[in-house]
Amino acid sequence: MSGHSHAANIKHKKGLIDAKRGKVFSKLGKAILIAARNGGCDPAGNLALRYAIDKAKAANMSKDTIERAVLKGTGGLEGQSLEEIIYEGYAPGGVAVLVEILTDNKNRTASEVRKIFDVHGGNLSGAVAWMFQSKGIVVIKADTISEDAILELALEAGAEDVQTIDGYHEITCASADFSAVRQAVIDKGIAPESAEITKIPQNTVKLDDGIGRKVLKLIDELEDHDDVQNVYANYEVSDAVLSG
Repeated sequence: MSGHSHAANIKHKKGLIDAKRGKVFSKLGKAILIAARNGGCDPAGNLALRYAIDKAKAANMSKDTIERAVLKGTGGLEGQSLEEIIYEGYAPGGVAVLVEILTDNKNRTASEVRKIFDVHGGNLSGAVAWMFQSKGIVVIKADTISEDAILELALEAGAEDVQTIDGYHEITCASADFSAVRQAVIDKGIAPESAEITKIPQNTVKLDDGIGRKVLKLIDELEDHDDVQNVYANYEVSDAVLSG
C-alpha cells in the first residue's frame, strides 16, 4: 500500500496485521513459493526469495513453514499451481491502483477483484503501471539515530534520499541497492520498522477526508483478499483518515 508516506502507513497497517495474521501467513507462503519456483531455493543467489523469507521472518513465520514453502516452490513437495497477474484500475477520486495477484484460478479472482472495485466506486480498467517506480524503502524510528547520521550512513550505502516524517526516518533507494542499504542499517545495530521493495507513485492525488475513507475501504478489502499480494495506489490522505 502506498500513499501519504510509508512512515504514516506503518501505523495504519500494523493495526490490520494482527487481525489478519492467518491470511498474512498464507500470502507470505505464496510469495516464497513463487520466488523459489522462479529463481531456485538458494536465498544467496535468489534475491526475490531472500526478500520473501525476510518478510516472513519479520511476521514471525516459523522456520518449518518457510522451508515447506521453499520445497513446494522447487517441486520437493506437492503445492499449488499459482499464476502471477497484475490488475490496473482506479479508485474514487481518480486514484490509480495497481494490484499484484497470485492465484490458482484467474477467472474467479478476476471476478472477485472486479466486484470489490465496483462495490467501492472504483473501476478495474485503464493502464496505470507506468505511474509507479520500483524502489527500496527502509523505515526506522527517528529516535534511534540522528537525521545527519542516518543520512550519511544511507548515502554511503547507495541510498537516493532520506526523509524524516512523523517520527520515522524513511530511506529510499534503487531496487538494486536495497539489500546493501538494509544491511547497512542492520549493521549499525538498528532494527528497521519496515524494509521492502515496493512501488512508488510518480505523483499523488490529494483527497478530502470523505473520498479518502472510501479509497482506504477499497484498498483494505483488496488487501484482505486471499489472492492479493500487494496493493499500490497514488493517494494522499490526512492523518485523521489513516488513524481511522
